[in-house]
Amino acid sequence: MALTLLVSACLLIVTLGYISLCAGSPFGTCRKCRGFGYAMTTDRKGRLKRGKHCRRCDGHGKRIRVGRHIYNLWLRTYRDATSTPRKTFAPKG
Repeated sequence: MALTLLVSACLLIVTLGYISLCAGSPFGTCRKCRGFGYAMTTDRKGRLKRGKHCRRCDGHGKRIRVGRHIYNLWLRTYRDATSTPRKTFAPKG
């Protein structure tokens, strides 16, 4: 009983922490280019130089987090499903 309660509390804390992270900072660093926006390569002398443009983040170095992407999809679906045209009443006269 105590172990399941502890596990569920830890899971709740991790989930709420990730939700607050996605709300506060929806974009994270690109994992492929590590936030540079391009790949780092070396020349023949071993010095670092700028490589190819990162296709995953389109050269920005930031990507949307998975949790924020799922939230945006849910919100778009919710808005599309509940959007009804509003009735406007013209005054009589």
